[in-house]
Amino acid sequence: MKAFFIGGGIGSLAGAAFLIRDAHLPGREIVIYDAQPIFGGSLDGARLPNGAYSLRGGRMLTTDHYECTWDLLSSIPSLARPGMSVRDETVAFNEENRANSRARLVDRNRFKVDVSHMGFSARDRLELLRLVETSEEKLGTSRITDWLSPPFFKSNFWYMWQTTFAFQPWHSAVELKRYLHRFMNEFPRIETLGGVKRTVYNQYDAIVRPLTDWLKRQGVQFVQDTSVTDMVFEKQGERLRVRQLVLDRDGRTANVRLEDDDLVFFQNASMTDASSLGSMTEPPVHLTKADSQGWALWEKIAAGRPEFGNPAAFNTSIPESYWLSFTVTCRDTRFFDRMEAFSGNKAGTGGLVTFRDSNWLMSVVLYHQPHFADQPPNVQVFWGYALHPDRIGNFVAKPMSDCGGADILRELCGHLNFDPAVFDDSICIPCRMPYITSMFMPRAATDRPLPVPANSVNLAFVSQFVEIPDDVVFTVEYSVRAAQMAVYQLLKIDRPIPPVTRHDKSLAVIFATLEKAFA
Repeated sequence: MKAFFIGGGIGSLAGAAFLIRDAHLPGREIVIYDAQPIFGGSLDGARLPNGAYSLRGGRMLTTDHYECTWDLLSSIPSLARPGMSVRDETVAFNEENRANSRARLVDRNRFKVDVSHMGFSARDRLELLRLVETSEEKLGTSRITDWLSPPFFKSNFWYMWQTTFAFQPWHSAVELKRYLHRFMNEFPRIETLGGVKRTVYNQYDAIVRPLTDWLKRQGVQFVQDTSVTDMVFEKQGERLRVRQLVLDRDGRTANVRLEDDDLVFFQNASMTDASSLGSMTEPPVHLTKADSQGWALWEKIAAGRPEFGNPAAFNTSIPESYWLSFTVTCRDTRFFDRMEAFSGNKAGTGGLVTFRDSNWLMSVVLYHQPHFADQPPNVQVFWGYALHPDRIGNFVAKPMSDCGGADILRELCGHLNFDPAVFDDSICIPCRMPYITSMFMPRAATDRPLPVPANSVNLAFVSQFVEIPDDVVFTVEYSVRAAQMAVYQLLKIDRPIPPVTRHDKSLAVIFATLEKAFA
């Protein structure tokens, strides 16, 4: 038996690990293809040639959720702490660096907003309850705005929930309902982000590097700069088997023939597909799927096969699925000193600071330093993002999507009333991601394939674009759970998959949520 993974993101890396650990497949029989030179997919983080750092996103973890992720990381040795797993290392780090935000929202007057209350009206509470209790079948392809009235989107709760999880009002009502159920225990502490956990470094250094190191030591073959452009199927009655993979290596075509026992795991699409970086003076180039071909294989194999999903539900409206992030590399402590004094939080303990009245809806987060394993001691790195990059700034007279890093830093200083000199020796790298919230787009129940479609003999899907009841996309956990489900189903592994923790069934959580909603 051989296993072929298409795409080198966390879903594939996790799937390979589960094959080795739980199916006892030798690592040398596993091949992972990726079109990029670096593996890890959306869990990236790198030092650029000019010495600045860049990462597209920073994803939170929680110890109360992410059951499959912790199961995986408990088996992966830490690179920095011999004798400890990545899970143990992460838990210990968060015991030492507890989150307790003191400046979650900041208003136009540079005052920290009182977020001890959610700002709900009676109508807001009733509408939110109606959404939470409505079935997914009835919610269908509706948008959040179909269920919640305009005043709701000015509440403290919405500003905090929206920016914590990156929701837009036009996104799927089903996805918001799932988040409200899955993270109900975070509702009572949404203003402090007390449930948020971070990895020791960025998630490439903290998760991807130790995981790929372990996989390589097991003999897994990593094939970079190689795209899988097609799959050749064989019909077996009503079922389908992948018989051949068509590869593109530097413009040269190669075919891989699959035997009866061979398996294929496909990461269908990517939230960071077609992303691009800018510089201090230039905005990121506006790319689409025509530039990257990141959706092409899924579109090709799903044509005429509804059981493989419907990519058009997710990739046809970039204005509704894109936003910009930015990474700032500071070569002195001026900004961090000012920001820590303003927020009341030491770097690494505060979480997101959102500028509520920002036209761009900008947020920033100061990580625990160092945030990169190779970060020099005189360097500090922080990250930010904006949910409305198409709008004119408050202090810069153009859309964020047309801004270089210097413009973004000027806008940030305006919201904080900081002297721009705090960034005299800093580099800001903007990043445009046209599909970053494409998973949240309104969708029908059949638009996402199951991890193993009912008619599939040897093909599984492991990504953010599969259907897992009760779990939520835009999390590391979703890809890891999809991989574990796919591996266990195809290999018929008799080991329970960690269940989704149902905090929404806990009376203590329900009472705490109600108390918060009426605060």
